Amino acid sequence: MQTAPSAADQHPKVLVSDDDMNVRLLTRQCLEAEGMIVVEAADGHQALELFIRERPDLVFLDVEMPGMTGLEVCRRIRGMPQGANLPIMIVTGSDDRKSIDEGFEAGATQYKTKPVNWSLLGRDVQYMLRASNAFNSLKRQEDRLRYLAYYDPLTNLPNRRSFNEQLNRILKRAQRTETSAALLFIDLDNFKRINDSIGHGRGDRLLVEIAKRLSNELREDDAINYFSDPVGGDIEPSDGNTEIARLGGDEFTVVLSDVRDLRDVEVVAGRIIASLSEPIALHSHNPVVTPSIGIALYPQDGTDADSLVRNADTAMYAAKADGRSCFRFYNEEMNARSVEQLKLEEDLREAMRQNQLELRYQPQVDARTGAVVSLEALVRWKHPRRGMISPGDFIPVAERTGQIIELGEWVMSEVARHCTYWDTLGLDHFRVCVNISPLQFNQPELTRTIRDFLDRSGLDPRRIELELTESAIMTDARANIEKLKELAALGLDLAVDDFGTGYSSLSYLKRFPITTLKIDQSFVADMSSADGVAIVDAIIVLAKTLNLRSIAEGIETQEQLRHLVQNKCDLLQGYYFARPLYPEDVPEALRRNYSSDITEALMDLT
Repeated sequence: MQTAPSAADQHPKVLVSDDDMNVRLLTRQCLEAEGMIVVEAADGHQALELFIRERPDLVFLDVEMPGMTGLEVCRRIRGMPQGANLPIMIVTGSDDRKSIDEGFEAGATQYKTKPVNWSLLGRDVQYMLRASNAFNSLKRQEDRLRYLAYYDPLTNLPNRRSFNEQLNRILKRAQRTETSAALLFIDLDNFKRINDSIGHGRGDRLLVEIAKRLSNELREDDAINYFSDPVGGDIEPSDGNTEIARLGGDEFTVVLSDVRDLRDVEVVAGRIIASLSEPIALHSHNPVVTPSIGIALYPQDGTDADSLVRNADTAMYAAKADGRSCFRFYNEEMNARSVEQLKLEEDLREAMRQNQLELRYQPQVDARTGAVVSLEALVRWKHPRRGMISPGDFIPVAERTGQIIELGEWVMSEVARHCTYWDTLGLDHFRVCVNISPLQFNQPELTRTIRDFLDRSGLDPRRIELELTESAIMTDARANIEKLKELAALGLDLAVDDFGTGYSSLSYLKRFPITTLKIDQSFVADMSSADGVAIVDAIIVLAKTLNLRSIAEGIETQEQLRHLVQNKCDLLQGYYFARPLYPEDVPEALRRNYSSDITEALMDLT
């Protein structure tokens, strides 16, 4: 598209093409008097050469020229991208209606008959240039508005509106040609947590990199429709075999048309996972962002765009439920699970409004004395119709919907209420351990929220231990050191929950201001194997080396207890001692001593 002269450019360039040297001379004098730059051509061929080389702002053409007429030159200029909207003035000695029509049909902007009124020529050209500038400015604005309507300005990928229109076109074509298509719905795993930890500026750059990787990966072998900014060209969608779009946030889609074999779809999905899972360099951060992909096929999984998107989205959630960083094809059973999950979300909101949630407390026993020195606060949901719902079912729902923030605040307030009551009973000092979810931990205002809670409740911060998952604190270890230091400065104890299931670096672990390593119950359950025992022993030794408390959860057998005590694990927790207790049963548990149970476990049972 021809670029109009800028406001600062006071010397527009005009190409004058006429075989009469005197006409060219007079035209030059008139236009240069108006401050314009003039380039001259003696025939049509020379005019085209100069047009390409000089890129003028206006063309002045004589119709009757040897070799190539001005009308043919006009037609050829209009056929070039840079000449599509250029102002062209055609001059001829013929003033009949047919000649004038031929001139406009060839693409002339204005048609003048000889003899030319030289005193008015400069004014006419100035008027044409101003009109051209106004037109081009309007067109650029229209193009930009259209771009914003159809494209994501961050990644330059088609947006949701563009995706919907293109998907409908693809499905109509697939129906007409009786071919198949596949919709891949891509959602980045834990993106919100990563975005909160690295900042939204870097988060945006991460999304741009994801878009580039998607485009580059699929462009290698697939005919890809990677739309460009239409300000510089056409924005009509192509009929390629692969279409990419960003629906918003961290959601992307890929549409494959003319699918002949399911294995081809699997290959594409596998390539996407491999490409997007590579670390992304963002200055001092190198986050790894894995995708979960749901796939729906046309026509078997849906014959219209809405059902196909809905089912691909359902399959994507199934991929997340199966461990993330994988792809899943839609099947009918997923619909039932999806409805169940939606109902669970609605019921959880109602449960929080109707006070259906309750806290239980599981004792943590000092291995040396047998005394209960701390309690872990655990959430329980007693549904009015479905009975007790496992935390393993509703906690992931709360995480996914963001309700975990409100749930975490409720837990803290209940702990404060119960502690206030227990303190009236003259019980010995004990800690309460509260789980902090990854989503909570990544809230920018977490430290302030905890500080405000302590101020409101009047609780001694030494009464509270926050349990943080290993994967949460290691997402951005360097940045999280500062947040952990802030929390520790409040006087809180900090524990790493489920230790050994994540990817801690020892170089960072010793810099974290933590007090406790909690051995995951899966390792305790696996202590019947040599590998399980080795892992548990290694974590205990690591805790001793770093001057940290060690605690094992999930203890159920005497053999597990004996080994843990013999190997100097500090704290013990599990059904072997007590199941999670109602708040009113806690005082009795705190008064009990389990030293006899520990002594019995240490006896030779052979």
